Amino acid sequence: MFFSFAVQCVGVAILIIVPLIYTDTLPRATLASMLTAPPPPPPPPPPPAAQPIKVVKVAPRQFDAGRLMAPKTIPKDIAMIKEEDLPPPTSTGVVGGVPGGVAGGSMGGVLGGIVGAVQTAAPPPPPKVEKKVMRVRVGGNVQAANLIRKVIPVYPTLAKQARIQGTVRFQAIIGKDGTIQNLQLVSGHPLLVANAQQAVAQWVYRPTLLNGEPVEVVTTIDVNFTLSQ
Repeated sequence: MFFSFAVQCVGVAILIIVPLIYTDTLPRATLASMLTAPPPPPPPPPPPAAQPIKVVKVAPRQFDAGRLMAPKTIPKDIAMIKEEDLPPPTSTGVVGGVPGGVAGGSMGGVLGGIVGAVQTAAPPPPPKVEKKVMRVRVGGNVQAANLIRKVIPVYPTLAKQARIQGTVRFQAIIGKDGTIQNLQLVSGHPLLVANAQQAVAQWVYRPTLLNGEPVEVVTTIDVNFTLSQ
């Protein structure tokens, strides 16, 4: 076994050392392909050609308001000016008009003003008159006498188990028809407020009259919760 192991080690050593000694026998094509430098990148595209500058020749003005003007310099070439090529006149006027008049004026206008050209502005709309809402403040005990529909609130189970009792007070606005229109909490235990508010919102009062006309009423409403209910 030791002899076989030694022979194998010698064979492996020969396979490793021989290529290192005879390097000329390596394939040159593989070495050439591995050592060849990559090709250079392509050149950038040429810049776009500059657009030619268009030279606009301005024809000298020879007519102004229908009058022929003398040229300032002697032209080299004499061009025939057609009627349609004439520039528009710089100013227009109306027979009988005033020099330096106002645009939109009428023929035969007055110097310093335009007759019939300015329209009279419409009068501003009248201010809106807000109708004042008449409200009276009535005590809670007095207003309770006008109650015609009263919904008894349900005692919350959790509050009853916790032995919580007390009074929930609201400030309300009673409309002209006797219904609750604005209900705001003033004081009360949080466990009792929800049921009290739900019940009071359904209450209906007899309309309050002032000089024979129904008016809104601001009042306070107390809802009592006792464990003996």
